[in-house]
Amino acid sequence: MFEEINYEKIKNLILSEYEKGNIVVSTFEGLKVCNINDIIKQSSEGLLYDLNRDTGTILTCIKDPKWINDYALSRVVILLKDKIDELENNLKIKNNVS
Repeated sequence: MFEEINYEKIKNLILSEYEKGNIVVSTFEGLKVCNINDIIKQSSEGLLYDLNRDTGTILTCIKDPKWINDYALSRVVILLKDKIDELENNLKIKNNVS
């Protein structure tokens, strides 16, 4: 009736896809392969949503102590993404002025 989960197969898929420049995310429909460069082009909110690490999702899991590090990670991702965007904009401005 239910298919047994083959964790070794999932691990191998995740590792092999990463070698190809992809990541594997878990969705309601199952595992999904995404190009990592496409993922990081998104806003921090979109990125965290796709990875199920947005604040709303994290706060639904407060009975699992893992939520604390997930929340901390989400805050770090937002700050890093904001910094990257700022630096990219500064570089564009500098290149246009030069």
